[in-house]
Formats: sequence, structure tokens, C-alpha cells
Amino acid sequence: MLPTIYEDTYLELTDEILKDISQWRKSMIHYIKDENPELNSAIIELANKTSLDPKALATGAYLAYKLLEIEANGESGSIIEE
Repeated sequence: MLPTIYEDTYLELTDEILKDISQWRKSMIHYIKDENPELNSAIIELANKTSLDPKALATGAYLAYKLLEIEANGESGSIIEE
């Protein structure tokens, strides 16, 4: 079962992301490449195959991953940038 994503976690993370969305996305590419290379490959492959904005698609996928990771690890309210 997936963890519940709480609004305060979402708001805190999006505030952090929006400070420099390009840098955050790049840091997540490297982070997930180490943590889960198959997932990272799937995100990048899908982003490259879509007619949508590939950077926006990847950012959304990385956002979802990070929110689930934070809540699964019980880190709500203590987001630390990777």
C-alpha cells in the first residue's frame, strides 16, 4: 500500500522545487539513477517519447517519487534536499 501524501509535505516540497526547478530536476536525475536506475530509465524514456514537454513530464514523475519516498520514510515536515 502506498503512503498517504500530506498537504504540508507537498507544499514544502513544491516550495523547495520552485526555487530552482531545473537544478532540482537535475539533482533528482542523479539521485534516482543511484537509488533506482530502472525507474530513472523508464522516466527518461517516456519523457523522450512523448509529444508533451519532456522536462515537465520528468519533473512530475520525480515529484511523485520524492513525495512517496518522504512519506514512506516518515520524513514529513523534515524535507532535506538531496
